[in-house]
Amino acid sequence: MGYLKIKNPGLLTTIQDLGRIGYQQYGIPVAGAMDRYALELSNILVGNNRYEACLEMTFMGAEIEFNINTKIAITGANMKPTVNGENIEMYKTIYINKGDILKFNGLIKGCRSYLAVSGGFDICKVMGSKSTYLRAKIGGLEGRKLKSGDKLKVNKSDYTLGVRKIPKDLIPEYKNEITVRVLMGPEEDRFTKKGINTFLEEVYTITNQSDRMGYRLDGEKIKHNNGADIISGGISFGAIQVPGHGEPIIMMADRQTTGGYTKIANVISYDLPYLAQLKPGDKVKFEKTDISNAQNLIKKRESKILKLIDDFKKEKVEPKGEMKNFKIKFKGKTFNVGVQEIR
Repeated sequence: MGYLKIKNPGLLTTIQDLGRIGYQQYGIPVAGAMDRYALELSNILVGNNRYEACLEMTFMGAEIEFNINTKIAITGANMKPTVNGENIEMYKTIYINKGDILKFNGLIKGCRSYLAVSGGFDICKVMGSKSTYLRAKIGGLEGRKLKSGDKLKVNKSDYTLGVRKIPKDLIPEYKNEITVRVLMGPEEDRFTKKGINTFLEEVYTITNQSDRMGYRLDGEKIKHNNGADIISGGISFGAIQVPGHGEPIIMMADRQTTGGYTKIANVISYDLPYLAQLKPGDKVKFEKTDISNAQNLIKKRESKILKLIDDFKKEKVEPKGEMKNFKIKFKGKTFNVGVQEIR
């Protein structure tokens, strides 16, 4: 079993999958990847289960040394990744040789990158998930963010030939100002008509008081008609709470299980990945939609993903022998090349 070594962890690098599904009733937050779509695409590119744990890197990418011949893929925010100093392409299978160094060299778009490794990380699950939940110090590697010197074991994977690449129409475009669609409620009646109009017309700014738990927004205050407090109820990913001060908070991956503030709306699942890539200073506007449109959007994307997985499986070539890896220099550039006999 090989491993990768963290030489520099970046600002916030954690192990995340889809989170702890089914434990909110016991007071356990879901956690998991902020951008689940990016996580799924990275896993698909290296032949993993699409929900396997990846490294989630926020604002600054890690520097990683590989002690294994493997395949990786990087999706999400563009942090200018390089291997041994050479630029590499995102949303594409990348062959890695033992001893290679992966680095990230500055944020261009978005704020969270995802690194998948073929075979996945050999990490124990806590309540069905490998996800790191920092506040409770559970999951991931010792329940914490990664640090220099950490070694992450990688599960053995069949080293098959083939380079996968995500089609352009499935690659999201990240912007500094976005409009996300919302389903109104469940406490829409607790806001004045003016408050509802303010919510749907104002352009809000992501504040510095934002993290994996929630995004605090700055903008015109939303008025209630009968106070902000309610009997505590469940909190979903993308729920928008409005406390008494009138400034909305969007609940994100590390949200608490219940909350006692009125919820004016919920961001639809299709738009959550775009929301997850916003950073402080970026802007967001809300647009009302209906459940039928929200369901159709996610169904169409899911159909495209399933077709992509099926197409990749058809391209699979069964290996006969061990993979031999070479570093080839051509016109001043170094390429990692794998050679393998096939049936």
